[in-house]
Amino acid sequence: MAQRKDYYETLGVSRDASPDDIRKAYRKLARKYHPDLNPGDKAAEDKFKSVSEANDILGDEKKRKMFDQVGFYSDSGAPGSAPGPGGPGMGFGGFDFSDFLNQHQTPGSGGRRRAPNPEASPAAGGGFRDIFSQFFGQRGQGGPQTHEPEKGSDLEYTLNIDFWQSIKGTQARMNISRQDACTTCYGSGAGSGGTITCPECSGTGNVTQMAGAMRFTLNCPRCNGTGKLQSACPACNGEGRMARMDYVDTRIPPGVSNGTRMRIAGKGNAGLGGGSPGDLYINIRVAEHPFFDRDGDNIEITVPVSVPEAALGAKIEVPTIDGRALLKIPMGTQNGQKFRLREKGVPNARKETRGDQIVQITVQPPKANDERTRELLRELAELHPEDPRAEMWGKV
Repeated sequence: MAQRKDYYETLGVSRDASPDDIRKAYRKLARKYHPDLNPGDKAAEDKFKSVSEANDILGDEKKRKMFDQVGFYSDSGAPGSAPGPGGPGMGFGGFDFSDFLNQHQTPGSGGRRRAPNPEASPAAGGGFRDIFSQFFGQRGQGGPQTHEPEKGSDLEYTLNIDFWQSIKGTQARMNISRQDACTTCYGSGAGSGGTITCPECSGTGNVTQMAGAMRFTLNCPRCNGTGKLQSACPACNGEGRMARMDYVDTRIPPGVSNGTRMRIAGKGNAGLGGGSPGDLYINIRVAEHPFFDRDGDNIEITVPVSVPEAALGAKIEVPTIDGRALLKIPMGTQNGQKFRLREKGVPNARKETRGDQIVQITVQPPKANDERTRELLRELAELHPEDPRAEMWGKV
């Protein structure tokens, strides 16, 4: 028997993946293995073909339904119509229909059919029809049309907040466009105008499926053999959902960082056939601050000091996200030197910790706008005639 293909495994998605998840997985893998990006790579080319085949099956609702029911799909309308490795009686993906064929042909008859013998095989009493009922999801004649529930797709929005909102937390209201359940038909898609002719079978209640050289007439899977469908809701055209604007309130926790992705369950697009709604994902974008920079839970800031403060040492006030804090800089502090203020950074509620504030010193020379200042600087130069670049010359 030929090895079965698991298209879900090929795309790396779960069996309950939404159509949107399948499209995203296919695009990602197609870009990775596309022959134009992998010239001469036979393995990549084979992988690209497999990914494309998986998307062709799972991206089509009817093909995916047949694959989910029997584990494979055939373009002829029935699984495995071509003769398989098991011989002429194994044409349906490895299922043995030789007993069925033997009941309808006699050796040397040239393919002439005779009446089946009900006692010849257990399959003769309707087993073949039962298998096709599984293929096409028949539920018997009559009764209303039913659809398998389909989960709604997810939505993704970007929320811009300022620096202080990211530090302290905030309450945000977003105005989003989403597919919600129709308020006229309450999500059923059905109208109140009676029934309409089924477009799948043109009202006959039957559809024809080919399996190799054999032709089968089956109950229409869309109308369940009735030839009629309930009229579509005029408000949503039978979709069961409509686009509308919706307000979503969400709490932004303290300490949220730029690029954070938040999930709000059930606020995506409404599902079909009673399926659950998708989720809403919010991407946080934090505006920059004039002098505070953030690195993880740490806050970084550059603070200028005067030459006397750097040379003699001093206690200076520096801004923090909590207000002012006192920082002691030692005598002889160099330009670019960094100091750490413990637990003056961003609170992390998940870890129950807090980052630090890193203060980088930049020494500001005095402005020599008057003669007295210039005289003092010349005296300073005479007191310290050493060349600060002397160490460099010995290495050139």
